[in-house]
Amino acid sequence: MNGPVASTPLVGGCLCGTVRYRLASSPTDAGWCHCRTCQLNSGSPAMAFATVPTDDFIIENGADSIGRISSSSTGERWFCRACGTPLLMRDRDGATTCDFSIATLDRPEAITPGFHIFTASRIAWAMPGDDLPRYPRGRSEGSE
Repeated sequence: MNGPVASTPLVGGCLCGTVRYRLASSPTDAGWCHCRTCQLNSGSPAMAFATVPTDDFIIENGADSIGRISSSSTGERWFCRACGTPLLMRDRDGATTCDFSIATLDRPEAITPGFHIFTASRIAWAMPGDDLPRYPRGRSEGSE
């Protein structure tokens, strides 16, 4: 885990409050994704995410309001149908983990990203102002 973790359970939800979730375990692999899909999904140059086991992302309210959209040949993204807040991304087939949007936590400061991925897709005017490791694609491909 990168950065501090809250001693209380981590909970979050969407902008309108329809969807509420809680994490049943501490997140891992917190980072920034600069891929084009995350840019379009979030409306931002990059999206901060962290990973939990799929079964540990527990929807407490608003399950009927969660929309799902294919974002790649294997991935899907969940969002609130009422307000559009992006909630998570996971592989459709056999997913054991999911990546959720750190910004949707009630206390997003509880998790600090520790790297940047897909920087080859970074928008030219959006240069990260930190010294975190940067990877042109995934972390398995080596840093810049």
